[in-house]
Amino acid sequence: MGCMVSRLAAKFAFFPPSPATYQVKKRDDGRLVAVSSSMPIPLADDSSLDVLLIDTKRGNKIVAFYLRNPYARLTLLYSHGNAADLGQLYDLFVQLKVNLRVNLMGYDYSGYGASTGKPSESNTYADIEAVYECLETEYGVSQEDLILYGQSVGSGPTLHLAAQLPRLRGVVLHSAILSGLRVLCHVKFTLCFDIYKNVNKIRKVKCPVLVIHGTEDDVVNWLHGNGLWKMAREPYEPLWIKGGGHCNLEIYPDYIRHLCRFIQEMESITTATRLKKIRESLGLHKRSNTSTAISTKWCCRIKLRRPKCPACWKPSCPKCCCRPKCPKCCSRPKCPKCCWQPKCPKCCWRPKCPKCCWRPKCPKCCWRPKCPECWKPKCTKCFWRPKCLECSRPSCIKCFSWPCFGACCGSDEKQNG
Repeated sequence: MGCMVSRLAAKFAFFPPSPATYQVKKRDDGRLVAVSSSMPIPLADDSSLDVLLIDTKRGNKIVAFYLRNPYARLTLLYSHGNAADLGQLYDLFVQLKVNLRVNLMGYDYSGYGASTGKPSESNTYADIEAVYECLETEYGVSQEDLILYGQSVGSGPTLHLAAQLPRLRGVVLHSAILSGLRVLCHVKFTLCFDIYKNVNKIRKVKCPVLVIHGTEDDVVNWLHGNGLWKMAREPYEPLWIKGGGHCNLEIYPDYIRHLCRFIQEMESITTATRLKKIRESLGLHKRSNTSTAISTKWCCRIKLRRPKCPACWKPSCPKCCCRPKCPKCCSRPKCPKCCWQPKCPKCCWRPKCPKCCWRPKCPKCCWRPKCPECWKPKCTKCFWRPKCLECSRPSCIKCFSWPCFGACCGSDEKQNG
C-alpha cells in the first residue's frame, strides 16, 4: 500500500518539460552534442563542454553536461529543480562556472530532457550515484574536492548522496524541501509514503551546509530552508533573500556574492582541518581525554608517581600529567609558589622540620637556621645544633653550642663565650 501511494505521489511531484528543450546527437567524430531549435545552444563550438550519456543501475540512460574551468580547484555537482532540464540551465551553468571558478557537472533525471526512463524518487537516487561514479572514474574527482548543489526537488538526491560521503567538501541547498509531504501540508511527522525525507538525512551530512532560500517563496515555504539549516551538523551562514521567490534567486546580487564566498572558504579548508572536524563530530576527543585521565591515574601510580605539593602545584607530565623529574637526581623541581621540595630518594634529600615542614635558609650563607616556632638549639648532650661555618656564629668552646645550658660548661666560660 505504501509503495502504491509513493508512486502516486511521485506522479504528482515531477513535472518534466514536455517537449524537451534539447536533443543529443552524435557527430561524425563520435562526439556527442546537444542541439535545440527553439533556443540556440553553442555546444558544438564549446571545447570546454562534454555531453555525456551515463548508464544507471536501474537501466536508464541519463544526459549530463560537464563544463571545465582551467582555473578550478573544486567541482560542483548540480541537481536542478522541477520543471527544468539542461537546455534551460546551460546559460546558468556557464555563469556559475566562470564566477565561482569551478568545474560543473549538471545532469537530467530519468524522464527529464533527453534522459530515458520515468521520473521517480528511487530513479533520482540512482541517477546522482551514477553521475558521481562517472566523476570519479572519468575525471578523477574525489569527494574531498566535490561540492553538491541541490535546488528544490534536487535537494533530495543531493542529501541522499551527501549522507553517504563523509569527506565531502560542502553542500549547497537552494530552495530545499524538508520532505515532499511537508510541501503540501505543515505536518511535524513523517509518513511511510512520504518522498525525499530530507529532514532525516540532513543530520547525517558531515560537511558545511549552505542554505539559500527566498523569504517570499510561495512554492516551498521559507520554513523548510530554516529548518534544514537548524538541523545541519555543520551549518554555514545562510542566505535569506528578502523578497526572493522560488525560481528567481539567481537574479539577486547577493546570491552570487554569498555563493562565491562559500566556495572560496571551502577551497581554503585543508585536509587536516576536515579530519579534525570529523573527529570532533564523532566524539573522538572525548575518548582521548578519558584515556589521558586513566593514564594519569594508573601509570603514574605504578611508575612515575612522585610526591607533590597538594596545596598549589598541579602535575604537568607531558605523557601522563605528572610533574617532570630532575634530570640530575630524579627529583622534581620545587614548587614556584611555596618553595616546597619533595625529598629525592637518591642524592638531594634535605631534612625538614617534623612539625611544620619548614626549611628556610640562612640569609647570609645559605645555611638553614632554626625554625623560630618549634626547633631551638640545644647542647651536644641534648641534640645540639652545630654552628654555621661560613658566617661564624659564636658558640661554646667545649661543646660548640650557642648558648650552652649543659653541665659541661661553667658560668665564666658562658660569659667568655
